[in-house]
Amino acid sequence: MEIITSAQNNKVKNANKLKKKRERDKTGLALIEGYHLIEEAYKSNINIQQLYVVDTDRINDDMLSYADEAFEINLKVAEVLSGTVTPQGFFAVIEKPHYETSNAKQVLLIDCIQDPGNLGTLIRTADAAGLDLIVLEKGTADPYQDKVMRASQGSVFHIPILTTDLSDFINGFEGNVYGTALDDAVEYKEIPSQETFALLLGNEGEGVNTKLLSQTTQNLTIPIYGKAESLNVAIAGSIVMYHLKG
Repeated sequence: MEIITSAQNNKVKNANKLKKKRERDKTGLALIEGYHLIEEAYKSNINIQQLYVVDTDRINDDMLSYADEAFEINLKVAEVLSGTVTPQGFFAVIEKPHYETSNAKQVLLIDCIQDPGNLGTLIRTADAAGLDLIVLEKGTADPYQDKVMRASQGSVFHIPILTTDLSDFINGFEGNVYGTALDDAVEYKEIPSQETFALLLGNEGEGVNTKLLSQTTQNLTIPIYGKAESLNVAIAGSIVMYHLKG
């Protein structure tokens, strides 16, 4: 196995560039960190191009076979690649997957959610609830951003995620579309669970774009019994997702 000890190594420099969304979009690749995420990527049949490991004694030979190329790196290189203060010592360059999404019946629609923790939590919940697809409006946080992937706990590899125009998607969707808004809304419990649905969630501060809300079948609210002004979007989305699933 090749040993890399310099952060100026071309492979390391190219991997490090993948921290930027522009580079991920251009190359179709992403950099992931952590034993668990690499395991989840492999189990989900994601193609792993390169594996970088600080201490090869900490992994089994199986993981070394996951990737087309494997390298041993030192702590200095790990610190360059890491998105955290304390590197875990496991990194991989993966190919972002492409999905067939035309048959999706239970869909989460996300309009410009910015917080990576919120997006990662929603991806994880949609995976746990067994939804078929997540569709992101352009301007939403990148699902392959390090913080989003960590918050998703690997669910980013389990459920198809597509970035496209939400208005066009809603126009072509053959099922009820539920928005989360106060205007012309009913309490979410009044809506029965169903086989085919889409749930639309909006930006943390601005909510859902008004044009998109005009395309929904019905807008829903969650009652607030205490003094909180509102619910966090990831919590609200999780409650309604599970309700619609039944």
